[in-house]
Amino acid sequence: MLILADENIRKLRWDWAALVDVIEETARIMDAGDFAQPIKPYLRYGDPQNRIIAMPAYVGGSVRTAGIKWIASFPGNRRHGLPRAHGVTVLNDAETGEVRAILAGGMPNALRTAAVSGLLLRRFAEDCRPDGTFRIGIIGWGPIGRTHFAMCTHLFGHRIERFSLYDLAGIDPASVPAEWRSRTRLASGWEEVFDESGILFTCTVSKTRYIRKPPAPGMLLMDVSLRDYWPEAFQEMPAVIVDDWEEVCRENTDIEMLHLTRGLRKEETMTLADAVCRGALRRVPAGKPVLFCPMGMAAFDIAVARYLADLARDAGIGTEI
Repeated sequence: MLILADENIRKLRWDWAALVDVIEETARIMDAGDFAQPIKPYLRYGDPQNRIIAMPAYVGGSVRTAGIKWIASFPGNRRHGLPRAHGVTVLNDAETGEVRAILAGGMPNALRTAAVSGLLLRRFAEDCRPDGTFRIGIIGWGPIGRTHFAMCTHLFGHRIERFSLYDLAGIDPASVPAEWRSRTRLASGWEEVFDESGILFTCTVSKTRYIRKPPAPGMLLMDVSLRDYWPEAFQEMPAVIVDDWEEVCRENTDIEMLHLTRGLRKEETMTLADAVCRGALRRVPAGKPVLFCPMGMAAFDIAVARYLADLARDAGIGTEI
């Protein structure tokens, strides 16, 4: 059994294009039905804002691995100088159930989250914006926001005109990579980021929704944190993409709020698999905003963890027991 911590994963020679390819291949495997993924349960006790989520899955095809991610989210940790999220991913041999690897730490989760965004953004760039430059905004500069920044620069750097960033706790300019500081503006409020961006990532741990402004025509809203928009922000319903309707239409997400207040139905949405396998984004009318709400698929976590574990074994990195 291989044990990997974040410091081991940082030594691996992974790249963003390969990570996005892993997510795309997994989406195709799932679209073909070669997977198992029960609805993930939420464990809550004490403070209701805290949660620990169990995410089991099996992915067939070229991945052929089972496993589970056990991820805790305790937003109040930041007041004590601790990370919000703590997680571990366990990989099992699909044939025998033998535990083959344990990945402990936050990097696998952050890499999976940003790689899923990268896949949707890659499709959006190819199908909806084949030419021109991007103005990208990120609200929330924690590990997930910074990982999305890195993903964007590595995959789309040649097309990025500028970044706008905002975090309620402030942003240290030194935390922005030096080569991007001339094209990055640190905003004084989320409204500035919203108004300046054609592609907006919300990567917050906000306790309450705060965005009521309608998106500009053709804007891509990457609703990574899932609980940032009031329903009135969507007086005209955007094109809505989800990773899985049953997963995302619950737990007070923006999709659930649109379902309860505006009557949004599953059949009115597209899935990530629709965008990847059937070119659904090409059918979005010009000028219509696009809202992407990914709840997080355990299958993607298992596939990314398998990719990282294979790299580590090939490089002799980590601890074998």
